[in-house]
Amino acid sequence: MRLILASSSPRRRELLAGLGLRFEIIKPDIDESRRAAEDLVEYAERLSREKAEAVARTLDETPALVISADTIVMDGGELLGKPADDGDARRMLWMLRGREHEVVTAFTLYRAGDAPRVITRHARTAVEMRAFSEAEIDAYVATGDPLDKAGAYGIQNEEFRPVARIEGSYSNVVGLPLEALKAALGDIGFVFSPQSNET
Repeated sequence: MRLILASSSPRRRELLAGLGLRFEIIKPDIDESRRAAEDLVEYAERLSREKAEAVARTLDETPALVISADTIVMDGGELLGKPADDGDARRMLWMLRGREHEVVTAFTLYRAGDAPRVITRHARTAVEMRAFSEAEIDAYVATGDPLDKAGAYGIQNEEFRPVARIEGSYSNVVGLPLEALKAALGDIGFVFSPQSNET
């Protein structure tokens, strides 16, 4: 069975590769705008489904399993996406410093073929940031790393080390909750065997 990651994220690619699975990458093309009054978790789940569906529509009749995901950073009821520029990145980091917020990754498994099936789930992680200094923020922003990260930070950045403590899945904050993903793969009928994609 073809296993397809519907994402251009290098972090998701590394996480999935770490499971020892062979997979292809197809970048989905969807409108990621949030709908009026849409709940934030429902928004992430919808985007993950639409990404998987968009890629599935491009496939031939060969059996395939599409994996897609969408990660959001929530500070209370506010959605913190990727910063628009350096100033926006500084604003988000100052907002989050020394406080707890939540990261949610929704993911979808779309089994394409004769008997299509779709599973969409999400994982939540509470993240407490350390009280980094203004100089540390400036140095981190200057690296450019925050600009392609929701919430303007990468938990895995070894130089900045933004996080003091988490409650929940670490890989969820990076972009793909591996524990929940492996359980969902089993539920959809995927026999999890590293380097052997079977159903």
